[in-house]
Amino acid sequence: MSPRGVAIPDLRERLFGAAERIVARDGVAALTSRAVTAEADCAKGVLHTHFGGVDAFVAELVLDRFARAAADAQGLPGRAGLGTVAENLAAVALGLLDSLDPRIVGLAMTSNGTSQRIRDAMAEGAPGFGAIQDALTAYLDAEVELGRLAQGTDTAATALALVGTVHHLLMTGWAGAPDPCEQTERLVALLVPR
Repeated sequence: MSPRGVAIPDLRERLFGAAERIVARDGVAALTSRAVTAEADCAKGVLHTHFGGVDAFVAELVLDRFARAAADAQGLPGRAGLGTVAENLAAVALGLLDSLDPRIVGLAMTSNGTSQRIRDAMAEGAPGFGAIQDALTAYLDAEVELGRLAQGTDTAATALALVGTVHHLLMTGWAGAPDPCEQTERLVALLVPR
């Protein structure tokens, strides 16, 4: 365990990774501050000291993972002309699906405090679904300019349909539901025929 009073490098990521491992292994009911700090090999109070509690911690975890997915999507317009349009769209959509366990998203949405923190952060400009949608639209516009998509393609609506569907799949994921990756790939094929 890290000694008390000693800075822990990458503490946020260490705690976030611990939370993701706990949910993957033991389910969302096992996600407590004590379980997270034990999994991360940190002092018991570190989560409360740095985040103020589990609600704020889960909100920060969700925001962090969505920001990562948005940062990955920002590089998409630079891929115009490379690979296929469908492959490029699917890579971003599947990356967003993989960004966070749907059970963590579900936990965030069932806590009023957590969901309000996420909504407030996004309203203040935290990167998330809107940034991903903008990157997809810019990418599709570039593909139209290159002639790989038909002139007149409604790129904004295509991006909205893809991001909206992935958002829906993340928010409603549950055991026994159809594979969200397969559903996403089918939607991409529908939106951008090869």
